[in-house]
Amino acid sequence: MLGTLTQAPLAQAGDRYPAPATCPAALLGKATCYTGQDANGAYYAIGIPTAWNGSLVVHAHGGPDLGEGSDPERSVGDLDRWAVMVEEGYAWAGSSYRRGGYGTRMAAADTENLRRLFVSRFGDPRRTYVHGQSWGGDVAAKVVEVYGGKHGRYDGALLTSGVLAGGSRGYDYRVDLRVVYQYYCQNLPRPTEPQYPLWQGLRPASTLTTAGLRARLEECTGYASAPQERTALQQRNLDDILAVTGIPERTLESHLRFSVFTFRDIAHNRLGDRNPFSNAGVRYSGSHDDGALNAGVERFSADPAAVRDLSYDSDLTGRVSIPVLTMHAIDDPTAFVEHEAAYRATLRGAHRDGNLVQTFTREAEHSELSDSEYAASVSALNTWVRTGKKPTPRSIAASCEDFDRTYGTGCFHAPDYRPSSYASRVRPRPGGLTWPAMTAAKEKAWSHIEGVGIAP
Repeated sequence: MLGTLTQAPLAQAGDRYPAPATCPAALLGKATCYTGQDANGAYYAIGIPTAWNGSLVVHAHGGPDLGEGSDPERSVGDLDRWAVMVEEGYAWAGSSYRRGGYGTRMAAADTENLRRLFVSRFGDPRRTYVHGQSWGGDVAAKVVEVYGGKHGRYDGALLTSGVLAGGSRGYDYRVDLRVVYQYYCQNLPRPTEPQYPLWQGLRPASTLTTAGLRARLEECTGYASAPQERTALQQRNLDDILAVTGIPERTLESHLRFSVFTFRDIAHNRLGDRNPFSNAGVRYSGSHDDGALNAGVERFSADPAAVRDLSYDSDLTGRVSIPVLTMHAIDDPTAFVEHEAAYRATLRGAHRDGNLVQTFTREAEHSELSDSEYAASVSALNTWVRTGKKPTPRSIAASCEDFDRTYGTGCFHAPDYRPSSYASRVRPRPGGLTWPAMTAAKEKAWSHIEGVGIAP
């Protein structure tokens, strides 16, 4: 036990077997669907196509959602959203996780537990793939490393729009947003409210709602108003915040929401009020007065033990021994495409990048890309696993056209694209390690805490 951290166990006895359920509209007449709840309290949904190809896709959803318990509607909604997998002939299983809030290893354990439940009820699939979207990409990548060895339970992984830089560095741009926002806006907290260090995200006892947060953001920047309706100060505040942080205007509110509510969950609920974030020594630029900004912005340094525990929970080592295919929109406004550069560097540091193929699309979305592209990606992964022939970004792009004749959602692959380094998009923390060196450092730091993870 380290602070508030405990191992997230896999459930066995007490799991409730899947019960027949009505399929989402997109799958009516095409599949048989089931729902249930495992012994840890995680709700789940399963869809098995009428013409099942014998293989299974286990899905890890993004977020994290911040509700206290498991949401029974989440997995059903995800089955509807990822119906393309079932339409392609794969059985699909997705967990809502046992609770809301952060916890990558917890979510990975719930994902693996659902795979076991599927096997106990329906038998061993011919092949098993794990798919993760957004933060679920980090969860699925953790599943690969913890449960997917050469003789493990998974044959391949598809990571789409993934947050693949891990928790210890993957949210640095939101750390920067949190402090830059407060410098200009001074309303989170207001001078008349109880003060707290900004790495907490939000005071633990605060009753601020998402609507209240939006109101404060509007008050400071007029972000939801037409430009001609903003005051000069609002426009300058908005311009400075966007220029310094590199956050797209259309996702400013969602990034700020994460840096407030999810940071509180990480620091208070999961790490026992310890700080895993740092902006010490970061030089901010792009504002109308960089000197004043750097002199006035709040600074803090991370607690090394908190960094270690968050890193153990959510960072990746690159220990990958199965095929991994990724897909990411070049203009993803939420999980910047440079997360892919971080992931490649992690696998390269572990000498496992031969197991990785990365593809990129000319899209500007995060939560959902083209169904034709998802279908082409899972097909390419399946062929790679079956034949051992590694696909290329160009071969996947070419195959997408065939699937688009069915789905008609378009193919937007950019096979020659390569993202710049993570540090080119996210201001590096002075004294930070290169990604290969970080991989070695993680192995050393985690060597004595096996069996520990963020509290379930």
